[in-house]
Amino acid sequence: MPITESDLPGVGKKFEIELDDGEMIVVIHNTGKREVFRRPEPDADSEKVFEFGDDLARTIGSIVEGAYFQPVEPDTQETTLPGGILLEWYELPPGSPLVGETLETADIGNRTGLAVVAIQRDDKVIDSPGAETTLREGDTLIGVGTPENCEAFEEILTG
Repeated sequence: MPITESDLPGVGKKFEIELDDGEMIVVIHNTGKREVFRRPEPDADSEKVFEFGDDLARTIGSIVEGAYFQPVEPDTQETTLPGGILLEWYELPPGSPLVGETLETADIGNRTGLAVVAIQRDDKVIDSPGAETTLREGDTLIGVGTPENCEAFEEILTG
């Protein structure tokens, strides 16, 4: 699935994504507006599929990326961000030494370098959890860090 990126001077950026059945074009305007087009064949005209603002685009992006719901239930899920930074999901297993700790007392950032950016708990997501947030068995922690940070966190996850 090749993706081609190009600048649109005075407008923003265009991303062309080859699909099995054509091409999807995403235009991100400098204003934050997003437009998505579909082209069934290389020689065909593009047809606008939908348009939305910045806030809705970010919400849709996080849904598609998996921050709201994970379609599979692995112990860890990995997404590589630009610069080799990882976005990973970690489920707190029964007996984890982190269960019952707050983010402050667990001191995950200082101990491992991993930043916990959200916690999925049952049907809700706690975004930007505060230091006073208590970790519970079954919580899924969404963390950002280098591969080394993630490896260090995995070591303390199970004790």
